[in-house]
Amino acid sequence: MDYKDTLLMPKTAFPMRGNLPNKEPERQAEWEENHLYEKSLERAKGRPQFILHDGPPYANGDLHIGHALNKILKDFITRYKSMSGYYAPYVPGWDTHGLPIETALTKKKKINRKELSIAEFRKLCEEYALKQIDNQREQFKTLGVRGDWDNPYITLTKEYEAAQIKVFGEMAKKGYIYKGLKPVYWSPSSESALAEAEIEYQDKRSPSIYVAFEVIDGKGLLDEGNKLIIWTTTPWTIPANLGISIHPELEYVVVAVNEEKYVIAHALLEAVAEVLEWKDYQVEKTFRGEQAEHILTKHPFYDRSSLVMLGDHVTTDAGTGCVHTAPGHGEDDFYVSKRYGIDVLCPVDEKGVFTDEAPGFTGLFYDKANKVITEKLEEAGALLKLQFITHSYPHDWRTKKPTIFRATSQWFASIKDFRQTILEEIKNVQWYPQWGETRLYNMVRDREDWCISRQRTWGVPIPVFYGEDRTPIITDETIHHVSELFKQHGSNIWFEWEAKDLLPEGFTSEHSPNGIFTKELDIMDVWFDSGSSHEAVLVGREDHYRPADIYLEGSDQYRGWFNSSLSTSVAVTGKSPYKTVISHGFALDGDGRKMSKSLGNVIQPAKVQKQLGADILRLWVSSVDYQADVRISDHILKQISEAYRKIRNTIRFMLANLSDFKPSTDRIPYEELEEVDQYMLHQLKKLVADVREYYDNYEFSPIFHQIHNFCAVDLSSFYLDFAKDILYIEAADNKRRRSIQTGYYEVLTAIVKLLTPIIPHTAEEVWEYIPEAEAEWVQLTDMPDPKAMKSWDDVAKKWDQFMLIRDDVLKALEEARNEKVIGKSLEAKLTIVPKDTQTQNMLQAMEHLHQYLIVSEVNVVEESDDTKQYTYVDVQVEKHPGEKCERCWVASNTVGDDDEHPTLCSRCAAVVKQHKSM
Repeated sequence: MDYKDTLLMPKTAFPMRGNLPNKEPERQAEWEENHLYEKSLERAKGRPQFILHDGPPYANGDLHIGHALNKILKDFITRYKSMSGYYAPYVPGWDTHGLPIETALTKKKKINRKELSIAEFRKLCEEYALKQIDNQREQFKTLGVRGDWDNPYITLTKEYEAAQIKVFGEMAKKGYIYKGLKPVYWSPSSESALAEAEIEYQDKRSPSIYVAFEVIDGKGLLDEGNKLIIWTTTPWTIPANLGISIHPELEYVVVAVNEEKYVIAHALLEAVAEVLEWKDYQVEKTFRGEQAEHILTKHPFYDRSSLVMLGDHVTTDAGTGCVHTAPGHGEDDFYVSKRYGIDVLCPVDEKGVFTDEAPGFTGLFYDKANKVITEKLEEAGALLKLQFITHSYPHDWRTKKPTIFRATSQWFASIKDFRQTILEEIKNVQWYPQWGETRLYNMVRDREDWCISRQRTWGVPIPVFYGEDRTPIITDETIHHVSELFKQHGSNIWFEWEAKDLLPEGFTSEHSPNGIFTKELDIMDVWFDSGSSHEAVLVGREDHYRPADIYLEGSDQYRGWFNSSLSTSVAVTGKSPYKTVISHGFALDGDGRKMSKSLGNVIQPAKVQKQLGADILRLWVSSVDYQADVRISDHILKQISEAYRKIRNTIRFMLANLSDFKPSTDRIPYEELEEVDQYMLHQLKKLVADVREYYDNYEFSPIFHQIHNFCAVDLSSFYLDFAKDILYIEAADNKRRRSIQTGYYEVLTAIVKLLTPIIPHTAEEVWEYIPEAEAEWVQLTDMPDPKAMKSWDDVAKKWDQFMLIRDDVLKALEEARNEKVIGKSLEAKLTIVPKDTQTQNMLQAMEHLHQYLIVSEVNVVEESDDTKQYTYVDVQVEKHPGEKCERCWVASNTVGDDDEHPTLCSRCAAVVKQHKSM
């Protein structure tokens, strides 16, 4: 007879290859059709809530790898929470206002704005944004991200804008909103003010000049004709110079050089002398900065004076210790000049072009004026040195062009008025990583005001009216009315209706005796939009609450969404909008370089999905230390694919060996399991406990590594390997066989559940093949508990020791193989000499020792002259003298004992006879 027919070989329809790119879309369609997101919430009703609040990505363009990293991390958390006792809704959001959409319409779509009214152009912006959302939504769904995709929050919706107006109104009511003339970051390329969050630093080559200002009134301290030296990298601001700032406590010197007398800070004398190439110089006088207050100098080329003022912002880090002060072009300059009653002079318009207030330079673009102004200084004999430096300079994050500081009339939120409360709230938040707390704390600590107005079209209008005397009008009544109008009609009416139609009926104000009102035409900073989501979403949605449990975004959001959300929430409620903040790094290529089209190193999520599948991308996310910058490349993804294959094939082996196992009838009670199976369940218990703790602490990389390691080492190299001699060889109902199958069943269901948040497509595929699974969908089950049995510790101690002994045996077998003593391990006969009585007793009492070591025979003896020494035992490996059984391949002295089956060992002969009789 053919003995192969008597073996219980593995059988499963579960495919070896995942074929993920083809199967995942089908599975996602199935989830949508069966409303699995809604079912996950229905199942969890009555459980504690858990809210991860989505930071809204900008609705423009296809997804990049950073989007995928962000959304997949969020999906890990919400899926895990939903499987571990929580009601965990996930509402995705989109940020839809701002310059990129305006630019996309005018440049890509070739829309001529001049031919359209503001309201018409805004309508096109809205249509464009909604199309972008549809595109991105489909791409997010293909990543397997589960959420309320049919009801996202969108910053352009009527309800959202109405909530945002409420936040603005509440802040205005508390006196935090004001209008003022002040230097702000200004982008000539965007023709708009910018917030700090919209600034990025890039290297820029700038002129570096040293300029002499001649004293015309030394106040008895300095002689007329002495010259204060200033240093600046922005020559174009010299026409706006109205003063020179010095530090009250610094020591200054009058230095005689080449018949001139110059004034600089003593601490910078050597550095300045080197730059200006002073060979012989003499310090003639020393004085403290405070003594020079109110000294007058002459502007280098205008007929006006520049006042010497005292300012704590002056340092000796660079320059001369005498700081060129133009109140229209610098924040420190503005504040120090204000203290001395000096008005702002800002001779540069919104396009960065000089106005008539800078005679001689009218019509010049500020950057082009640098050369002309430097030549003018040289002509006047005031230029002491011109050189060029490359330094870090603020740029507009959207246009990538340099910005300037420019004094304009803007709307501000006064952060300093509630800054202390923000700082206290930061300490009450849990931060992952911990340095996030320090980073945000330092940003807020140094912040005075937030410029919230923008001179753009596509955004939420600032809901302010003006009286006939130009006094701004913001009252509870007007805010409530505008909020309700926006909720009903949307914010476009602000640009379609007259001011009188936007005001409450019968509204009057002392500032408009004739009842004539106008309205503000600036819009709000987009960070005010997304920063109001705690009001619009956390308060506005029935199944949400404020503060949210988690905000999770990229590390650039410390200056962005984390910051603006905290500022508006503390302003309105006195509390942080979040309990925990998690930040992730940026995605770099395999060499740690930033991705860019020019380098050709961009990895698109869609391409990875088409080639490898979303689960491979998700597994990659789980494998990296996401709180730092992460690397991705074709090579890295290939390694991840190998790890996926290892996990999949381990699972497939267990499924194949459960083909004849029915848990309801075949499962063995724990107390009756073989010790080795009890031990493997103990190892599983440790894995489950560790993995759940990692999930709870939002650490995903150890989950990936531990599960992969468990599959490769604990299972494949041991539990799945030795068990073949039992699973394939013994009769179907053999108790040891059913014991192993019980172990496999427990291990399989637990691992699939642990992997569900990470690779849900594969997990659901596996679940379909698990016999008598507890639910139709694995994502609608709960995470496994790390079950513990009283006797487990004793079993674990014994088998941990066995695994150390096994390592010695594996070394001995490898050496014997190299020495050609044996080929395969089943040809071996072992003699083991334990090094202590405890080990000897344990091994002698262990039944089936040869099977666990995958050899044909083991003898445990007290001593032997032929063994080699190893760490825990001494081992001799010999070729077994018995014949190889045709059925089980074990070498046995019993082969040939059964006349009916002369090529089988006695064990196999008995099983075959039982098989024939059935």
